Amino acid sequence: MTTSIEISESVRHYYGQVLQSSNDLKTSACCSIDTMPSYLKALLVGLHPEVLERFYGCGSPLPPAVYGKTVLDLGCGSGRDCYLLSKLVGPEGRVIGVDMTPEQLEVAVRHRDWHAERYGYANVEFLHGHIENLAAVGIEDNSIDIVVSNCVINLSPEKSKVLAEIFRVLKPGGELYFSDVFADRRIPVALRQDPVLLGECLGGALYWEDFRRILHDLGCPDVRVIKQTPISINDADVDAKIGMVKFSSVTVSAFKLPLEDRCEDYGQMACYLASIPEHLHSFDLDDHHHFETGRPLRVCGNTADMLTASRYAEHFQVVGEKSRHFGLFDCTSGLQSNLAEETSGLCC
Repeated sequence: MTTSIEISESVRHYYGQVLQSSNDLKTSACCSIDTMPSYLKALLVGLHPEVLERFYGCGSPLPPAVYGKTVLDLGCGSGRDCYLLSKLVGPEGRVIGVDMTPEQLEVAVRHRDWHAERYGYANVEFLHGHIENLAAVGIEDNSIDIVVSNCVINLSPEKSKVLAEIFRVLKPGGELYFSDVFADRRIPVALRQDPVLLGECLGGALYWEDFRRILHDLGCPDVRVIKQTPISINDADVDAKIGMVKFSSVTVSAFKLPLEDRCEDYGQMACYLASIPEHLHSFDLDDHHHFETGRPLRVCGNTADMLTASRYAEHFQVVGEKSRHFGLFDCTSGLQSNLAEETSGLCC
């Protein structure tokens, strides 16, 4: 039986020795920058070329409204997202990157002064360690506003520990906002231990329903999908091994809040105030909550709590309390596709 240590070493070897650039990848699990919003793409030109070349990710897990916040990037690799976040949080914010691969961290650290000189401030630090044990690198309880991760949690052999650590370090009202690879079924043990499948972010992909159950057990019963994209397998050998599984790159949001396990109707309304510079005309909380500026939208109790008890509070006006209950909130989740036929536990 392959141990967690052996799996971690396999992943470390793949990302430190086998992959030398994103061109060496065999699948589309690490998506192109086409998935990024235009305002983030514009920031890429200010990053060091080597940082970009050694980046391996599967989405764009950089949330809005982060100015002045403390953001933790799990599996930061060469530091691309950390340096993007450095610009987004500004000189009053802080960015912490954690990674277990020395070769990747060496690239990130080597270009820290280069980025600080161009930005005019230094607010990024990199820590060598395992994302399953953030206490070992000094990340304290309730100290982080936002945790991000880009196609890394699937690489961990102890995903439940990673997610538990995330909710330990998040402040109340803080948000886990990450992109990762999810599967439409549980991956057989032998394939979960295959070095290439692991390194390509396929072997360790979580079955969506298992992921939802883990978060529910951690006190997070309402997980939101921001965006999802099917993954294509472009290598014949990889397809022969695991082509029966359907994979998707999914960007996920989960708040550290005492939410209900179903969407309940309290007659509440929310109105977006157009106060986030990159989102003047509208704001998407997730894949099925689209707020037009100035236009009130009926919301469930969980959504109202997400908007009033998080960093989004200053950007929304929410009307109504929970003194009167009208039953289940009737809405449709955008996740009902290739990941699962039913999505109980998500927002509707």
